[in-house]
Amino acid sequence: MTNGSLLWDPQVRDSLREADLVIPSLDAGDERLFQYVNRPHDDIAFEKMVDGLVAFRHEFAKPIWLEVFLLGGVTAIDIEVQKMVHLIDRIKPDRVQLNTVARPPAEAFAIPVPDDQLRALAAMFGGRGEVIAARPDSDSTTLRPATEADILNLLRRRPCTLRDLADGLRLHPAEAMKQIDPLLASGLLTAASEGGRVFYRAPPIPLHRQRPNPTR
Repeated sequence: MTNGSLLWDPQVRDSLREADLVIPSLDAGDERLFQYVNRPHDDIAFEKMVDGLVAFRHEFAKPIWLEVFLLGGVTAIDIEVQKMVHLIDRIKPDRVQLNTVARPPAEAFAIPVPDDQLRALAAMFGGRGEVIAARPDSDSTTLRPATEADILNLLRRRPCTLRDLADGLRLHPAEAMKQIDPLLASGLLTAASEGGRVFYRAPPIPLHRQRPNPTR
């Protein structure tokens, strides 16, 4: 999972070549809303970011799922979504996944988009568009929170691809990738490419750190 803001850098693109799936994000269709919604670093210009996404698509033959986070009354407007549609025609991701606010936001302007509106907006992206937003009160069995312990326990039992992990924990792959990234950065997980697929592993708990059996 990446916000895609540094894909204009060839070194960053090269570091992602071994991934089996990349999920960058695009949350606005022009510079004005990009600045308003994302509040990027001064060195990150909107067109530069989009050009990086286009360049990465040209170099990366494996799946790219582009996540679009929409805000009610801000970016979840037909004219703004249409701007993103034109950009996505250039980027050519395999999927466009629409998300919205699901937890209490940090900003008052971050208003969730109703499910029926999300579905209508997803249709604007043609066959690529899908809704992945999960409500906190949803009873869906396909999307649920997963803890760090859930992921580590599964990967200590056996190596998994991203799809294996998502299926095993009943997560959406985009959410699974969000969970994996910080664990990789902290060294709690490792990743290795085998047979054209990336497998994630968690080392076993050292014996001296395991709790003693209280019955012995």
